[in-house]
Parts: sequence; C-alpha cells; structure tokens
Amino acid sequence: MDGVRADARRSIAAILDAGLAYAGANGDVNMARIAQDAGVGRVTLYAHFPSKEALVDALVRHAIDRAAAVLGAVDVERGPAGETLAALVAESWQVLDNHRHLMVAGMRYLGPERMRTLHDPALAHVQRLVARGRADGDIRADLPADWLVTTVYTLLHAAADEANAGRLDPAEAGRVLAATIVAALQGPLRGPR
Repeated sequence: MDGVRADARRSIAAILDAGLAYAGANGDVNMARIAQDAGVGRVTLYAHFPSKEALVDALVRHAIDRAAAVLGAVDVERGPAGETLAALVAESWQVLDNHRHLMVAGMRYLGPERMRTLHDPALAHVQRLVARGRADGDIRADLPADWLVTTVYTLLHAAADEANAGRLDPAEAGRVLAATIVAALQGPLRGPR
C-alpha cells in the first residue's frame, strides 16, 4: 500500500477486517453490509474494490498473509520430516479453520485455479519440507514433489469442506489431517504382496 494516503489505508484495512468477519461467518460477500460494518460508504468500498471478485481476492490474500506468520513459526528445516509435517499441517488447519467459510466464497468468486495460485506463497513451506524430507529419505520420492504439495493443499481444503458440511468435527480435523497427510507423504503401505 505504498503511496496510498493514510485515510485510504485505514479504509482498506477496515474493509478487509469487516470482509473477513462477514465472509468468514457467511461464506459469501455482501458489499453493502461489509461497507456498513467497515464504517465506510459503498462508494468508498467500490473505489478500492470495484467488484465482489476483487474484494474476495484481496480477502483471501489478506488471510493468507496472516497465515504466513503462523506457518513461518514451524521450522521446516529441522527435525524428522514426518513430525515437522504433522506440526505444519496442525498449524495450517488452525489457520484454515478460522477462514474455512471464506474459502467457500473464494471458490465461488475466484475459482479453483486462482485459489490455488493465491495459496502458492503459503505452500512454499510445504515445498521446502518435501524437498528436505525427500533428500533425507523421510518423504516418498516415487511420486512427483509437486503432486505431494498438491495433496497437502487438496486435503486441507477437503477437510474445510467436510467441516463446513458437518461431516468432520473441526476440533478433530487437525489430528485427522496430520495422520492422513503424513501417511500419504511418507510412502505406500507395506503389506503382504
């Protein structure tokens, strides 16, 4: 927001906060209500975000920026890859659980391709962990690394969908996700042939 006037920065921040609260609770975007909750006029909101798509894009980026600080606290360069992966997934779920209804709005207004692109900075943590784990022999190397990263992303968002539908208890989702993702990334089941 370099070069943006202080009052405009305050308006944008208020709009983003109100938008996160509204979309986070409703899974949708109501421009008039968000403007009201932000304490700005609709003209001001539309001056900064000319469409629902523009606002949702900014909201998702804002949520992901907030998540980056949380995910950055997990040191993906140390410890056994499986344990680190479980910690990263648990932290990721805590963040996603707070924004899982926003993800519904994101898919509706932005589509899956844009949503995946917006998540690329957050997925860099997973990419680094997968690369290190493969080098250490802790993460499977029989599948493409990008596919493993996509698996993490997809399962996290599938858990959000399941929690939103009431089929997965959000309080249990972190544990369920960690067990599923660690098993998927550490290798195929070794059983009788």
